[in-house]
Amino acid sequence: MNRHAYVYLLASGYNGTLYVGVTSDLARRVYEHRNHLVPGFTDRYDVTSLVWYVAGENIVDAIALEKKIKNRSRRWKIDLIERENPSWEDLAAGWYE
Repeated sequence: MNRHAYVYLLASGYNGTLYVGVTSDLARRVYEHRNHLVPGFTDRYDVTSLVWYVAGENIVDAIALEKKIKNRSRRWKIDLIERENPSWEDLAAGWYE
C-alpha cells in the first residue's frame, strides 16, 4: 500500500508568517494546526492557512524537500507560493465543513 507524503506551507495571512511542514496525512495535520491542537510555532503565531502543498509517495524525499524549502529565503518561499496561488487563498477552505 502506498502512503502519500506531503510537503506544505502554511501562512498567517497574505504575505504573513510562514511555516513549512511534512506529513503523511495532510487533512489531519492542517486540522491540528487550525485548531491549535499541538503547541508550538503555528499555535503561537496563528499560522493556519494552507497556501501551498505538493504530494508524493516517498516520505524520505518529502523530508528532503521540506529541508530544502526551510533553507531557502523568505522571498523564494513567497515566489513558490505565488507561482501556484498568487492570491494566497486558503487551499483547505471548506475541508472541515
